[in-house]
Amino acid sequence: MQRIYLTFVVLFLFIAGVSAQTNNKLVAASFARGKTVYLQRCMVCHQADGGGVPKLNAPLDASTAVNGSDVAKLIKYIVKGFADRVEIDGELYSNVMPAAADLKDEQIADVLTFIRSHWSNKAGPVTKLQVKQTRSKLK
Repeated sequence: MQRIYLTFVVLFLFIAGVSAQTNNKLVAASFARGKTVYLQRCMVCHQADGGGVPKLNAPLDASTAVNGSDVAKLIKYIVKGFADRVEIDGELYSNVMPAAADLKDEQIADVLTFIRSHWSNKAGPVTKLQVKQTRSKLK
């Protein structure tokens, strides 16, 4: 009986390890694709260092909005754009963020995964499913 239990535990740990490696590879691929989207579509306003432009374009690095749990809000900003004056971490920003509704769900998930885990940010990845579900509620 103990031998069966030990075999089960070893098998479980092996499967868990393979699963974690697979997940890490998927997140790394999403990060790389997201970096490309960021460089093409976001960097002009939010800068290479994610620092934004004071009083115009909000910073993405170390931002509570980026690192927070409300991923749906970030998805909405990308899909619908944003034209309101907003306070983020005690600073006011007033430049218009154009909508990027042309981006596919995977591209939005990838760029948010990149932003939320780059620079000093330590937030989790965003999935294509999260984007799809949020986008369906925006219509």
